[in-house]
Amino acid sequence: MVNSEYGRRIAARFTTFDQDGNGYIDRADFNAAAKALLAEFGTAARSEKGQALYGGAEALWQGMAGIADRDGDQRITREEFVTAAVKRLRDNPDRFAEIARPFLHAALDVADVDGDGAATVEDVTRVLTALGVPRESAGEIAAALDTDGDGRVGEAEIVPAFARYFTVPE
Repeated sequence: MVNSEYGRRIAARFTTFDQDGNGYIDRADFNAAAKALLAEFGTAARSEKGQALYGGAEALWQGMAGIADRDGDQRITREEFVTAAVKRLRDNPDRFAEIARPFLHAALDVADVDGDGAATVEDVTRVLTALGVPRESAGEIAAALDTDGDGRVGEAEIVPAFARYFTVPE
């Protein structure tokens, strides 16, 4: 395990993905995240938005597994996650952002109730809460994502923020 402060911070990020808390990240965690978001916004899994969200979750899982699942067992342990972040993600945060883009785009689309291409800060708070972030923290995070202060969060704001969150500099 990495002993640096960076490694410790990245290890804490692991729990964001380990939705069921079983100690590893797998496809089921990504499906659970998609299911929770769809339930929060009352969106059917078979709808166009629902299918896009599940497709984005699968793409994110495949991308992360390709980066981090070193033993090929279709599970990412905390150690694999930290090692991948330290060795791969930190050097190329844009690649990680691109891996996450389909899921983030679809999640914003589900949260974009008026269809204008961005979600309100309150709806982003709902997204984060559905993904397991405590409501108080979720509100602060969502507000910080609104970098232009217009009360809305779009893909151009959330994708780079997601990459920064998981590739925090040392």
